[in-house]
Amino acid sequence: MQETGHLASDGQITGAHRELLDQVLDKWSLQVLDQLCEQPLRFNALRRAIPLVTQKSLTAALRRLERNGMVERVIASSRPLAVEYRITPLGKTLQDLVDALLRWSTVNLPSVQRARERFDDEA
Repeated sequence: MQETGHLASDGQITGAHRELLDQVLDKWSLQVLDQLCEQPLRFNALRRAIPLVTQKSLTAALRRLERNGMVERVIASSRPLAVEYRITPLGKTLQDLVDALLRWSTVNLPSVQRARERFDDEA
């Protein structure tokens, strides 16, 4: 099977697709993108906006998003120096998708919870 930059020749999702989706749609990255689509934020403001994330997990998510071109670090020329995280134009293209995923999960969570309960009761 020959892989291209997009789909494999047979229309299947490639390893590159899986890697990108894993890195952009993991639980902390989704929340970081959701926050940064609203406004640029400094690290501690992001931690306050996502209260359950650890410093280590937030740092890792920001680095993954920055590496993939979704987020950029901007160093402000203030005293003391401040680092702010901003969504990039590429990252901004995910806003509607992130909003749709969050909306879908909100609408469908009760049905999913009922399905889980049925499954667990039968198991």
